[in-house]
Amino acid sequence: MTNETLITQIQRFSVNDGPGFRTNIFLKGCNLKCSWCHNPETQSTDKEIYWKKRLCVQCGECLGACPLEAINPPIDPASAQEEGSTYYKIIKSRCDNCMECVEVCSYGALEAVGQAMTVEEILKEVESDMLFYKNSDGGMTISGGEPTQHKNFALKLMEAGKERGIHICLDTSGHCQWADLYALARNAEVILYDLKHLDDAIHRKLTGVSNKLILENLIHLVEIGTEIWLRIIVIPEHSISLDYHRRCIELLKSLPGEVKRIDIIPFHNWCEDKYGWLGRNWPMGELESVDPSDIQPILDHYLEAGLNATIGGSGFEKAKQIA
Repeated sequence: MTNETLITQIQRFSVNDGPGFRTNIFLKGCNLKCSWCHNPETQSTDKEIYWKKRLCVQCGECLGACPLEAINPPIDPASAQEEGSTYYKIIKSRCDNCMECVEVCSYGALEAVGQAMTVEEILKEVESDMLFYKNSDGGMTISGGEPTQHKNFALKLMEAGKERGIHICLDTSGHCQWADLYALARNAEVILYDLKHLDDAIHRKLTGVSNKLILENLIHLVEIGTEIWLRIIVIPEHSISLDYHRRCIELLKSLPGEVKRIDIIPFHNWCEDKYGWLGRNWPMGELESVDPSDIQPILDHYLEAGLNATIGGSGFEKAKQIA
């Protein structure tokens, strides 16, 4: 069984990823590539490097430290920071993420993304917040990335957390084999589950995978009586119409049991900096964020159908985080 895995962040005092105050564990690695992903640093299973150009003084220390000549020579800092500049500090095709450049950067412009941690190291961090859990009925949320990509580690973490009396939430896309999800679901009090798109062709276009397993596993979770908080993201041009959400309601009404809560999540582009720090282009960064007030009619349809629904809710605060 894996002794450690990469964590991108341990986020404390979240109030939108399960009941009460929560400590969120973001595991690094995902088997989806969602076009709107608000946490692109969690997609790869490897360590990565942020280059934060606003902090970079172009001192050249990283250039001298890199053993693979994977650093672009310094230029005028103002030129590097100009809007539309294509300058990026790291030559990614040569970089092996050895972190030598990070270690010599005195200005915090280069930052390692992904820290190897053991279950015990994570739980030590989590247990420091136990007082807040007890006072708010909170606990630990295991997120990502995709926890089922780290199924052995995630299971060990969940089991150890339960032994310590910690309330556990699992945040998952559900794109995995049922046996893997079931093993984790048995150790979670609440499942935060994503319904990314009902149409399989659009789902493939937006995430890179079919929605078949996701929909099948949603049914399985309902059948075994799991407490599910379902997140439905509203993406301009793809899932913002009332007709689309009528179809979502039909699906929810057809399930063999109850989904306890539906959180309608407005798309936003607040995470665009992260893509820049990673040296990636993000086409969806050009889309306008969806104002929560604009999707009130969508919420009304869910409420009129007798469903417990919110705008924002679980996952909205996580989406807003900017590392």
